[in-house]
Amino acid sequence: MKPLSAVIITLNEEANIGRCIDSLWYVADEIIVLDSYSSDNTIAIAKERGAIVSQQNFAGYKEQKNRALKLAKHDYVLSLDADEALSPELVAAILKAKKDFQFKAYSMNRYNHYCGRFINHGLWYPDRKIRLFDKRIVTWGGINPHDKIVLHENNKVQFLKGDILHYTFDTMEEHFARNERMSSIAAQAIFDSGKKKHWSKIILSPLWSFFNGYFLRLGFLDGYYGWVIAIQNAHLSFLKYQKLQRIKKENKSSLVTALN
Repeated sequence: MKPLSAVIITLNEEANIGRCIDSLWYVADEIIVLDSYSSDNTIAIAKERGAIVSQQNFAGYKEQKNRALKLAKHDYVLSLDADEALSPELVAAILKAKKDFQFKAYSMNRYNHYCGRFINHGLWYPDRKIRLFDKRIVTWGGINPHDKIVLHENNKVQFLKGDILHYTFDTMEEHFARNERMSSIAAQAIFDSGKKKHWSKIILSPLWSFFNGYFLRLGFLDGYYGWVIAIQNAHLSFLKYQKLQRIKKENKSSLVTALN
């Protein structure tokens, strides 16, 4: 078996971190937790379960995940969020891949658990992610909070059977609150990147999100929660671009005031 490091970034994840670490020990030779100074029992639980814990101030999702990669001892890394865990089928697939790691990167589906049940359609399944890779040929990129793995070379990505089990929200109220927080982060990140986004995104992006997730991707087959998720995905898109326009306007006003 080839050695494998697992890395997790955390902030106040006492409800999730134990389940995540327990699933990783089936495949990992070391587990690294990079914590952003949690005020709950996250650190104690992680250490109790054998993880190596470091702490640094949170610098952004992709920035923090790139920091975590540097802490990994082995070249091959499996990256999970604290509210995720490996399904038994995915554990078996990773163990098989570990025999020789014939590929530089591996993708897998993420299976999202929402308000007491798993979601089987829409934009949430299959939610394919690259999470197992040779850290020497990747970087965490994208625009916060939607980080993604960027390959430095044109390498084939091998798909693994099984799922990352993602325990998202126990209540719809948690979902609403996260949309508010994540849309603010995303709007600021887009503005800071300098990427041009037309004001029409406020209308067109939510409409496409809903139509794609609910109709084209069959979100309606998940019943009531399929409807809720499609609506909330569209609302998140609306909030992001609405807040981006507000940031642009505030920045323009600040410049005018400074020039005067």
